[in-house]
Amino acid sequence: METTPAVALFLTLAILIIAARVAGTLARQLGQSRVLGELLVGILLGPTVINLLHSTALGIEQAHLEETIHLLAEIGVLLLMFKVGLDVHLSELRKVGRLAVSAGVIGAVLPVLMVVPVVLAFNFSLEVALYAGVTLAAMSTSISAQVLLELGQLNTKVGHALLATALVDDIVAILMLSVIGILTASGGVAGSETLVGVILRMVLFIGLGGLLALRALPWLLDRAGDRPQVAASFGLPALALAAAFLFGWAAEALGGVAAITGAFLAGAGISFTSQPVKTQIARAIDPILYSLFVSIFFVSVGLQSDLRTFTLDSLPLMLALLTAAIVSKLVGSTIPALLFGFTRREAIQFGFSTISRGEVGLIIMSVGLTSGVFTADDPMFASLFMVVIITTLITPIIMRRLFRVESEEPAQAVPIGGH
Repeated sequence: METTPAVALFLTLAILIIAARVAGTLARQLGQSRVLGELLVGILLGPTVINLLHSTALGIEQAHLEETIHLLAEIGVLLLMFKVGLDVHLSELRKVGRLAVSAGVIGAVLPVLMVVPVVLAFNFSLEVALYAGVTLAAMSTSISAQVLLELGQLNTKVGHALLATALVDDIVAILMLSVIGILTASGGVAGSETLVGVILRMVLFIGLGGLLALRALPWLLDRAGDRPQVAASFGLPALALAAAFLFGWAAEALGGVAAITGAFLAGAGISFTSQPVKTQIARAIDPILYSLFVSIFFVSVGLQSDLRTFTLDSLPLMLALLTAAIVSKLVGSTIPALLFGFTRREAIQFGFSTISRGEVGLIIMSVGLTSGVFTADDPMFASLFMVVIITTLITPIIMRRLFRVESEEPAQAVPIGGH
């Protein structure tokens, strides 16, 4: 009997969910983050070892599920950032606004300034060097945010600084990508005019989108909560999910920023609803979010990793890029934190929370592939991919060690759906 794509998807999801839960549980028993376990089991299930999505024995290869799993992972990271926005105290984020701007700008620009000379020293072109620098400019908010959720440290000074900085960091990284794209594609007056348009789109979306999220969404959901016919049958969580997807769409389609930024704004706005409404939304969304979508997202990072393509010839380049990537983020985040009143311990915690690269870096790498700057089998692409994977793997380990004292205290207040 021939396996249909739907049936193959059912089997694949079952394998991924069970593997993620087992790996996550083992990681927690070893004193590490669930995220680390899910990333590692993703590598095991990916083309590096098992190559699950191309398994002929299970009838999965014929279904061509790569794009489907990728889309489910995109939903996962979008909903994760929506949940982060829902859980965060926005009033506390305002207290770290100046730090966020400083660390976000410096932490995004400094990797480019450090990576470009490194790449040029290995005899790559300036265009490749610029794309490599921007790839390593943006941190992976979802990785660090999930670890902070697990540790009950999201609503702390460091957690608030991380989230606020990540917003600035993503905007600066995407803006630099737009600048490089414009400069390499056209340049001149037309290029300058296009660049001004890109900046205006981003600023307008963050301003107007943020205002709409903070004013309209709480009012709408609180009014809906007063109507039994709307509140019944999970009407409030449905409206909240619709808002997350709508703001995610608007962020990319209208604002030119990452969809996760729009989802975060939606969650932050809904966090201002009344406590009963907010609680009902969180209790309905958490189980499916953490049992399915978030696990799929973190496992999918490993599924995309084919470590067989990385050769020893690329090792010096990778190590140089890895060093520049880590040092630039640490310097760009830790020093501003110290200048804005963080203790030495808090500044170090904050600095190491920013070193992970992830979804934004992978997106920029895909843009480089599409535009012909990278090829999938060249040493630069393989080295960048290894840097993304290594920083993604080591960040949960380092963060759990740095936050261990706090996580052992009884106040584990953030609900994380058992994740």
